[in-house]
Amino acid sequence: MAELDRSMSDPAVVSDPRRLQELGRERRRLEPLLQASQAVDRLRAELLQVRELLASPDADLRDLARAELADLEPGLQRAERELDELLVPRDPLDDKNAMLEIRAGTGGDEAGLFAADLLRMYRRFIERRGWKAELLSLAEAGAGGIREAVLQVSGEGAYGTLKHESGVHRVQRVPATEQQGRIHTSAATVAVLPEAEEVDVEVRPDEIKVDVFRSSGPGGQSVNTTDSAVRITHLPTGLVVQCQDEKSQLKNKTKALRVLRARLLDRRIAELESERARERKTQVGTGDRSAKIRTYNFPQSRVTDHRIQLTLHRLAQVLDGELDELTGALRAAARSERLT
Repeated sequence: MAELDRSMSDPAVVSDPRRLQELGRERRRLEPLLQASQAVDRLRAELLQVRELLASPDADLRDLARAELADLEPGLQRAERELDELLVPRDPLDDKNAMLEIRAGTGGDEAGLFAADLLRMYRRFIERRGWKAELLSLAEAGAGGIREAVLQVSGEGAYGTLKHESGVHRVQRVPATEQQGRIHTSAATVAVLPEAEEVDVEVRPDEIKVDVFRSSGPGGQSVNTTDSAVRITHLPTGLVVQCQDEKSQLKNKTKALRVLRARLLDRRIAELESERARERKTQVGTGDRSAKIRTYNFPQSRVTDHRIQLTLHRLAQVLDGELDELTGALRAAARSERLT
């Protein structure tokens, strides 16, 4: 830690904002590890002293030592478990910003409405965490729903917190259009990608095809009057990204390139890193986006995460962005898996 502090005060580092930010994140990551290690050392030293008192000729001292021992031993076990969890190798991408993509699935208009509910839920969660969300792309559907939305989420640990949200989210409720009160099941998919910077993924001009076209749907005076919408096709992979939310063609292209880089980084990680590929197959992994991960049941006001068998009877609060219990439990489960 001292060496890290010296590096952060180096004039060459101070003049490099990106490097200084990286070292700051590393320091904040190591701080809990240092505190946990110090706690274990302190408890071990106290335990050693108390055990020595058990051999005291003074009966009162021995009784006090036995009572203190009953508190210290469980406390040391907890502290050692916490230290072990912190020592589990972290995903180096966890500190990155995230790209969060939501798409309506099966269920017609109701699926689009549920996708809109999920978009609002994540925006509220991001707001509660003090992060920032920028809407990069939005394709609206009928009845106030959405077909697709892409958010850039900026904040410390955004990707590490959100990555377990990837998968199929299912809703069970009576649609507004249902006349007989029957419960329908609809779905939406969520994909969370680590945001890629230009140093992570290089997109060469000769690898992309850029098409421009007129925007459609809500968007102000520029809709259907200027060719501001942009579609980028990555020729080596066939990935296609389009953006039409800005009135400026340049801004739409910039946003589309950010999404493309994130998708390329996610693809590269899945293909080239075997450890990452294995993680995608674990119980709370991020890779199988066709798997049903969570059900939102309106009649019973219930939210169930099927990977960790966690059920909360607080549907309204969850949809209002109170996701900390779910995301915390998923991260704890992932750490436990890596420990075993």
